[in-house]
Amino acid sequence: MATIGLDKLYYASITEDTLGEETYGTPKVLAKAISAELSVELVEAILYADDGAAEVVKDFNNGTLSLGIDDIGTSVASDLTGATADDNGVLISASESTGEPVAVGFRAKKANGKYRYFWLYRVKFGLPATNLQTKGESITFSTPTIEGTVMRRNKLDGNGKHPWKAEVTEGDAGVPALVITGWYTQVYEPVYTPAP
Repeated sequence: MATIGLDKLYYASITEDTLGEETYGTPKVLAKAISAELSVELVEAILYADDGAAEVVKDFNNGTLSLGIDDIGTSVASDLTGATADDNGVLISASESTGEPVAVGFRAKKANGKYRYFWLYRVKFGLPATNLQTKGESITFSTPTIEGTVMRRNKLDGNGKHPWKAEVTEGDAGVPALVITGWYTQVYEPVYTPAP
């Protein structure tokens, strides 16, 4: 079903242990969402045998998340891009500024009034793009866009895989209500029942 809205844009800091496995901080509001575009790059390998394709493997390589937002505050910019505020509260971006990866969560409203929820487990952002223009005969809003590279996380899930995205649709069969109501209280961790 088509989506007709986007809101509740959050991020969570990542702390890595000595093995590089992620622990997520408490989610915080990133900004008001205007747009989110996620594109994915796959790695493909084809094994040819007997004059034809015998095996095809397509694996996630990385992705690009482009967020249109209303504004990016000083503390969020610092967390996402590595910029720092000086003693006067002025945000300073240096050539050496690099942000740490974060998890990013948001939801998209569907035409039936339910929501589809997302967590991207590891996103490294660059500096936000700024587009400014003078006010003419009509008013045009100029808002920042921030782009990040989506990566798989280092920490294995219960199936021994490295997830990069969690996605759930409100009201789908088998989805406990607690999953939806708790979506922004912490970054979602995959749950699997161990095989007997």
